[in-house]
Amino acid sequence: MAPEFSVVIPTYNRLDILPEVLDALEAQEEGPRLEIIVVNDGSSDGTRDFLDNRRFSLPVRILHQDNQGPARARNVGVEAAEGRWVAFLGDDTVPSPGWLAQHREAHRRQADDPHVAVIGYTRWHPRLRRTAFLDYINEFGLQFGYALIQDPENVPFNFFYTSNLSLSRRLLQAEPFDLRFPYAAWEDIEASYRLRRQGMRLIYEARAEVFHDHPTNIRRFCTRQEKAGYSAVVFYGLHPELGDFLGLGPDGPPNPLPKGIQRFRKFLARTMQVFPLTLPRLWEELLRGHYIQGLNRGWRDKVHLSEGDSPCPTSLPSEGSSLPPQA
Repeated sequence: MAPEFSVVIPTYNRLDILPEVLDALEAQEEGPRLEIIVVNDGSSDGTRDFLDNRRFSLPVRILHQDNQGPARARNVGVEAAEGRWVAFLGDDTVPSPGWLAQHREAHRRQADDPHVAVIGYTRWHPRLRRTAFLDYINEFGLQFGYALIQDPENVPFNFFYTSNLSLSRRLLQAEPFDLRFPYAAWEDIEASYRLRRQGMRLIYEARAEVFHDHPTNIRRFCTRQEKAGYSAVVFYGLHPELGDFLGLGPDGPPNPLPKGIQRFRKFLARTMQVFPLTLPRLWEELLRGHYIQGLNRGWRDKVHLSEGDSPCPTSLPSEGSSLPPQA
């Protein structure tokens, strides 16, 4: 019998947490029929051997590719899927026991409208040491932005979080993820923008919870924001009508903030992060400065691009991870 849901997990070098994600999928309670599709994006940490030798209690497909990024991995997973619905998980987001059942019920409440997509709630994994900074980026729009959702039945397109998302497979096949983004930043939001223009409506089901095991700190998140700024230049080239949203215009990005001010803000933020203090203005200004720095580097490299090319990043730091940004 064909599955209702195909759960697609792109993975890259997360063997420390991926087994827990898979165990939690196999332990889903009262959920729909599902298959698991894991796309190994060129991992070098033993993930390939682990996946090829693991025994699963559910239908599963293991796909391997050279390292090409999560956008390509998601597209490969969607093309292999057989379910009516595709649900995306991150390789570091552990689903709660009722996660998929809640996604299924959310679609059912919408009469299984194929144009409805559902995001769930991604909270920090209990084993992580929570800080005021982690709570801030999770709730107020820099990594996620759940506290900013005003109408759960009509969520803006830029809340399209592929760590915890379900939607029609056919909808995704018609509008796959664009492969021209140099980092894992904005490629999911850009797909959402195209899907919205095709009639997609995004809703929020907070009971569809996953637990995010991805430690970060201010230094790493500054790197992430710079990568987001760099990728935003690609987004702007595809959809210049979103210039205000992305912080760009025909003449380019704002001027970078003075380096001395940025260094002081980073020093202050890193010093204060050991205290249980919420400092939204400091964090916003610091991270905005790194985003603008990325915009400027991306805009500078843009002159070397011709239509259809992928940008080749220059002078960007490699430290840290780049999670899907929130405007």
